[in-house]
Amino acid sequence: MPAEGKWTFENEEVANSFDAHVREQLPWYNLATDAVEHIARHYIPEGGLVYDIGASTGNIARAISETLEARSARLIAVEKAPEMASKYQAPGEIMIADATAMDFQPFDFGVLFLSTIFMPANIRGDFLSRFVGSLRPGGAIVMVERMEASRGYTSTISARLTLSNKLKAGASPQDIVAKELSLSGIQRPLNESELPMGAVEFFRLGDFAGWIIEAKQNASRHDP
Repeated sequence: MPAEGKWTFENEEVANSFDAHVREQLPWYNLATDAVEHIARHYIPEGGLVYDIGASTGNIARAISETLEARSARLIAVEKAPEMASKYQAPGEIMIADATAMDFQPFDFGVLFLSTIFMPANIRGDFLSRFVGSLRPGGAIVMVERMEASRGYTSTISARLTLSNKLKAGASPQDIVAKELSLSGIQRPLNESELPMGAVEFFRLGDFAGWIIEAKQNASRHDP
């Protein structure tokens, strides 16, 4: 496990164990993946273009592979870490790139699955604006991200729910603490004010939530 504040995907050991590790640390991972697959079927058109940002080993592309094939849709998987990209085993084309510096083609469906939280907080608003702005009419983006805690006792309960689920999935208390500390300054949860205008929640468990953003509502929440 990387040391405090030292988590990185650019690590061969992390890449080799990623698929098992993420399911141990996030017991709801498969449930959320299934939800994204279900949502994707409602938005990917014939001959459409799909972006998967922060694709890791190809979890999302594998989940939506039948829809991609049935509708002759193209998928561009974007992964910043070469070590992770080397483990990509899924449909579509893998691109090793920093999504925050990319220009996007007009697309029909996009996925941000635990990826925005690893972008620097001072630039991810610009990224989201450009990404949502490239969405074609009728399309949608799905985000599954860690969210900032709200106020009050319910925040404590939600945080403990996340920890409880990790323990039940088999993660040791030592690994849970070490992982959390390794993310210091590396992973920054989203504030709900950062979500694009019109984001509709479809999933929430503990600190994590999922949102659908449709093309017809693509302005920032703070826009006048």
